[in-house]
Amino acid sequence: MTAQTTGLTGRYAVALFDLAKTDKALDAVADDLASLHTMITQNDDLRRMVRSPVVSRSEQKNALLAIADKSGMHVLTQNFLGVVAEHRRIAVLSGIIRAYQAILADYRGETTAEVVSAKPLTEQQTAALQDALKKAVGTDVTVDAKVDSGLLGGLIVKVGSQMVDSSLRTKLQQLRLAMKGIG
Repeated sequence: MTAQTTGLTGRYAVALFDLAKTDKALDAVADDLASLHTMITQNDDLRRMVRSPVVSRSEQKNALLAIADKSGMHVLTQNFLGVVAEHRRIAVLSGIIRAYQAILADYRGETTAEVVSAKPLTEQQTAALQDALKKAVGTDVTVDAKVDSGLLGGLIVKVGSQMVDSSLRTKLQQLRLAMKGIG
């Protein structure tokens, strides 16, 4: 058993993966979850609704199902969101999404690279990064991109247990430490 299949989020992700595999809807569900994750991270009101213990189960469920329906999500994804809301697990939905994506990548023989940049990567930059990582790792690589404006520039790339930090912030910290050692 791997880390992504254990715990609460893993159990939900495995159940969804098994259902999606049976329905031959792995990609459709993955796309739905990715767009939902983007909506949650980019919309403050939706993020508050998802995390708020004050919002009732039925309100959360109705809101999520309305979003899923309006977005044209697969029926399996809609049903899954209803179950997650009904069991009051909306607060861990991001973890379930990450676990599902990790299980799917593992199933396909892909590796996921966590990439943190100062600004959002363009599609061309993401494609070039995927190609470079594929050559370095030897398997297909899915890029999980995040933005940290505190980096100033450069990238932090983590593939498995290996991390390459070429961020400007880290380089400046190293320079600062080196200068302290001189004086």
